[in-house]
Amino acid sequence: MNMIQASHVNTTFMSDKGEELTVLKDMSLTLQEGEIVAILGRSGAGKSTFLRTLAGLVPPTSGSVSYRGKELHGPNPGVAMVFQTFALMPWLTVKSNVELGLQARGVGRKERAQAALQAIDSIGLDGFESAYPKELSGGMRQRVGIARALVLQPDALFMDEPFSALDVLTAENLRQEVLNLWSNGEGKLRSILIVTHNIEEAVQMADRVVVLGSHPGHVIANVDVNLPRPRDKHAPEFEDMVDRLYSILTGRGNETMSKSPRTPNPLSGVKQMAAESPTNRMLPDATPGGLAGLLEIVAGYPDGIDLAELASALSFEVDDLFPLLDAGTLLGMLDVNRGHVTVTEVGHRWNDADILNSKVVFADIAMSHVPLVRAIDRALRQSRNGSLHGDLIVDLLRNKEPEDVARKQFHIAIEWGRYGELFDYDADDDILTLDEAAL
Repeated sequence: MNMIQASHVNTTFMSDKGEELTVLKDMSLTLQEGEIVAILGRSGAGKSTFLRTLAGLVPPTSGSVSYRGKELHGPNPGVAMVFQTFALMPWLTVKSNVELGLQARGVGRKERAQAALQAIDSIGLDGFESAYPKELSGGMRQRVGIARALVLQPDALFMDEPFSALDVLTAENLRQEVLNLWSNGEGKLRSILIVTHNIEEAVQMADRVVVLGSHPGHVIANVDVNLPRPRDKHAPEFEDMVDRLYSILTGRGNETMSKSPRTPNPLSGVKQMAAESPTNRMLPDATPGGLAGLLEIVAGYPDGIDLAELASALSFEVDDLFPLLDAGTLLGMLDVNRGHVTVTEVGHRWNDADILNSKVVFADIAMSHVPLVRAIDRALRQSRNGSLHGDLIVDLLRNKEPEDVARKQFHIAIEWGRYGELFDYDADDDILTLDEAAL
């Protein structure tokens, strides 16, 4: 039975500069009774905005959200939320924090106290009813947040990156606690919707994973997780599912980004960049130095390395590696296939070069693979005095992108061009010039 349904949701906001920003585009999702669904995506994919839209806290610009067949025009009555930051009132005790939602609903003191104590006990916090948040560890604070949600007897529990602020062991323990509460039918709880960027977490918890693309947020995959519970993270089937989701998150974006047409005319090349979809043309926010460091590590594994293992070795979330991975694939230096990353022949050529030659190699690669860098270089070579105002490039990019995105793309291109000694930029005068080495 469908519990919550979103149909063709679009959400736009106005920026401080009066520009219309599209955050969600044509988003549809159904949460059925009795299932756990994970919304997975990179930072900036609109995961939290979508969750709040389904909770009735953010109205869609167009499209609709319904709860048990009835369209929402306010907060979803069947949903309770758990937040990443715990969101506890520091001046209230554990018991008083858990009672907040019931108090807002006008539940009597005796009844809400009884319900709060029961919820506190169900999440393993009995004995801490009179403690204040400052006396609790991060894991215990999140338990309070979960108890505060469960005491409302929701049909669906919405969780927004609930374990990302916790240490590994505490997070793992709490995941199991939540799964136990769901499987035991705690209260009226029927379904769980969890937002995460942790792929292993999504596979461990969810019956279905909805993968979002970015800028704006849109659904790119809906993947069933048909693995028996409890799930063994080391089982081949579990690892295969993780690899499949890694492939979706990394492969789809890389496929479009790698298809970069050559531009015969420099200024028309910049215009062409501005006219194309920014989602297909976004330069990853990665520095050449960071990319060089990643290549050096991956090159140490002749047969490549799984992304999960790489992230663990670096003590990073995989989400933090995505910009570097995107940059490496865009430049043809890395190959990412089903969650496994290897260094290409081009990547080895750059990685093996000495300091001076590495700049020459990088310049050649950037000119071959990055239309914006190539367009700026050609525009400078065809200008009368070998210089251009940076705002010219930004203005052309702004034809299809918000100003902050256009400027970010411009500065990434400048950083890559500077590293390859193709061109230089005087920020004080906003002047681009060809580098002497390029001349």
